[in-house]
Amino acid sequence: MKFIASSGELLKQLQIINGVTGTNTTLPVLNNFLFELTKNQLSITGSDGETTIKTQIIVETEDEGSFLVQAKLLTDALKTFAEQPLTFIKNENQLEIVDEVDNYFLSIERAEDFPSFPKVDAENNVGMKASVLAEAISHTFFATGNDPMRPIMTGVLFQFTEDGSRFVATDAHRLVKYIRKDISVKNAVDLILPKKPLLLLKNALAGTEEEVLIEFSETNAKFTLGTTTWICRLIDGKYPNYEAVIPKDNPNLLTINTQLFLNSLKRAALFSNKSTNQVRIKIEGNTLNINSEDLDFANKADITIPCDYNGEDMQIGFNTKFLNDMVSNLHSEELYLELSLPNRAGILKPVDGLVEDEELLMLVMPVMINA
Repeated sequence: MKFIASSGELLKQLQIINGVTGTNTTLPVLNNFLFELTKNQLSITGSDGETTIKTQIIVETEDEGSFLVQAKLLTDALKTFAEQPLTFIKNENQLEIVDEVDNYFLSIERAEDFPSFPKVDAENNVGMKASVLAEAISHTFFATGNDPMRPIMTGVLFQFTEDGSRFVATDAHRLVKYIRKDISVKNAVDLILPKKPLLLLKNALAGTEEEVLIEFSETNAKFTLGTTTWICRLIDGKYPNYEAVIPKDNPNLLTINTQLFLNSLKRAALFSNKSTNQVRIKIEGNTLNINSEDLDFANKADITIPCDYNGEDMQIGFNTKFLNDMVSNLHSEELYLELSLPNRAGILKPVDGLVEDEELLMLVMPVMINA
């Protein structure tokens, strides 16, 4: 069996898949790529048992067949080649790679040992631009939790309705709700997608405006972009009622330059206690003061920046790590910080930078201020 492929194109496709290989220690066979060769086409599949990715590239061949090849070794080897055609020859137990002058040999395994490609009996589907899906993932995934005892919160909620779509993530300390009113379905459905496949998908969506087709059943979701398909297992369970924790009455409104606020928070974080990450925010008139300190090492920061504020003078504490993450993901020149009381959540919204059918809300819980 023999085929000729572009080193650059093959590496590009392997890097899309590579994120799911080599992470399942209980099934060593999943440390391999599945290569399936048909006339002028090579299909490549990788899986970790929960997420499976399959893609295709055009190659020169008249042969057909399939085999498994070591994922990490092949990917690392291809990174060392300049763009060039490479010849691949499958022998009985080896894959030979031939460039203009050199030969390389990788051990291979039987394709029959690889798990079958999962099927999704799609009950519903929705299409959206790759850039829109990438935005939805970027705005939400960082707010997911990591507690295996609360698996629901380790994923992102996709809510499709007749009125639009919502993408929600929370770890109980912060919450993000991203809305697209221009993406809707006839039959409302909620899906909870794991974070890992979403991150792999996000990386592949960069720089393309193609349409992504999302198909889903009760147990799986399938994403198709061009010649690449992602299939992942949904997180089973009911997502918490996130609307109940979003304060509706927030009379105190702060408007501030996003980059100025972010830079000040980053500096304050350097001087904060590393176990609490606490910053104290004090608002008086049109002045915002950010204070942080680490009593163990006598470190302290006291930063004052201008703002536009309508409301009562207030002092409130936040975890600077959570606040930094949120402000970093508000791609606008200015932001709103809506507040009610020092013991109630703050609401962050972008002032600008969104299209007409787009909404973004971020919630961050306060922390008790140390005396």
